[in-house]
Amino acid sequence: MCRVRDNSVFDTLEDRPVTGGGKPGEVRRDRIIRFTGSQAGKSGLDMPLRLVEIASEPRRKAHKTGRGGPEQGETILVVTDIMDVEPEVIALIYKHRWAVETFFRFFKHILGCRHLLSHCANGIEIQVYVAIIACMLITLWTDRKPTLRTYEMLCYYMSGMASEEELLSHIENLKPLS
Repeated sequence: MCRVRDNSVFDTLEDRPVTGGGKPGEVRRDRIIRFTGSQAGKSGLDMPLRLVEIASEPRRKAHKTGRGGPEQGETILVVTDIMDVEPEVIALIYKHRWAVETFFRFFKHILGCRHLLSHCANGIEIQVYVAIIACMLITLWTDRKPTLRTYEMLCYYMSGMASEEELLSHIENLKPLS
């Protein structure tokens, strides 16, 4: 299952009935398609696939960030080879998949867990639990959303590279939880 661009080139083989429509998160269309663009044969996507069109809230970029990526339109196109479930289930799987991706981004960037300290199941489990507990303790102690800078400042304080006044000053400048 993956998201495809709005300008993808494909032929519709079959339109399937849907019950939803316009609200964000509802399925607008459900189709069986075959990609026909120049990359379809090279990428192995020349077989019939399912395209589910999910309604979403448009998000326009306020300013250019230089990081690329398209603006989000009124729909999200999700392609999958799962043919035997309802289109609402496909939308739900995509939604939860995105939540998992967001968690791992938070885990890697905010909690500083870019590399595994152990490669066995117990070691990975311990690293995840310790990182989440540290995050929760930071939130409880500061009453603020944890950030990478707060984590770094706590590390500096614990190692003696920052004073208590510097740490408290940093915490006072954080945004409160909303």
